[in-house]
Amino acid sequence: MKILITGSNGLLGQKLVAALRNDTEVEFVATSRGPDRTPDPLHDRYIPMDITVSSEVDAVLQKERPDAVIHTAAMTNVDACELDPSACTQQNVGATENLVRASERVGSHFIHLSTDFIFDGKDGPYSEEDMPAPLSIYGHSKLQSEELVKQSKLAKWAIARTIIVYGVADGLSRSNVVLWAKSALEKGQPITVVDDQWRMPTLAEDLADGCIRIAKQGATGTYHLSGPDGMSILELVQRVGNFFKLDTSVVEPIKSVTLGQPAKRPPRTGFVLDKARKELGYAPRGFEAGLQVLKEQLG
Repeated sequence: MKILITGSNGLLGQKLVAALRNDTEVEFVATSRGPDRTPDPLHDRYIPMDITVSSEVDAVLQKERPDAVIHTAAMTNVDACELDPSACTQQNVGATENLVRASERVGSHFIHLSTDFIFDGKDGPYSEEDMPAPLSIYGHSKLQSEELVKQSKLAKWAIARTIIVYGVADGLSRSNVVLWAKSALEKGQPITVVDDQWRMPTLAEDLADGCIRIAKQGATGTYHLSGPDGMSILELVQRVGNFFKLDTSVVEPIKSVTLGQPAKRPPRTGFVLDKARKELGYAPRGFEAGLQVLKEQLG
């Protein structure tokens, strides 16, 4: 089968590429805005594509005619989305619509990445059936994209929601909370960390595996794909420190409200993973096992 990836320069995109490179059952096409930034050049398996331009999306999908599209590209900086709603809508909703329409025309199985931020965080962990109630422009844009997918004429679609993706990859435009915590603790300077937000962090390799399982099995509907361990952001930072044997006494707990961030965050999310485990065979690693993967990659 042939799988087309959007956002192949991003963290999840790079992990999908890495997993599919050695997969004899799958041919893949990687796409992202600008040049290929994967560490081992993809050459003819990479096509630059601006997903906000419908003619570009159409041309690439008509030429490649993928069996499945894994749509990872998005504007994910929550505060940037809050401050520039039109850019957020263009990149998260408009781009998804372009890809959905092109996928409808070529009959591709469309797999859309979404987020725990579609929930208000009053009652996590959440199952796939729980009612969304986003608090931020970003959350609204991802929910709107989900609705676009569900109401489309796609032959097959799936939505894969995830939470705080962490991992190591080349040339990323943004870091992630685990790498930030490790770097900040290594400097030994005081840092403040929120203690009133609770999440289930997800190793990028595990999320990539879940997405590939959806594609290979032709699975449809909504799936929750996160790590299995729930913790506050404060505990996350402390566990990173303990794992890498760094001093965590420099960490000062604070409340979210004191940060004055433009976008509201859901206090407690997390996912019930039973459906993905049962139907897909999804088996995410515990947090420390994920940190071990990171440690080996960092060398």
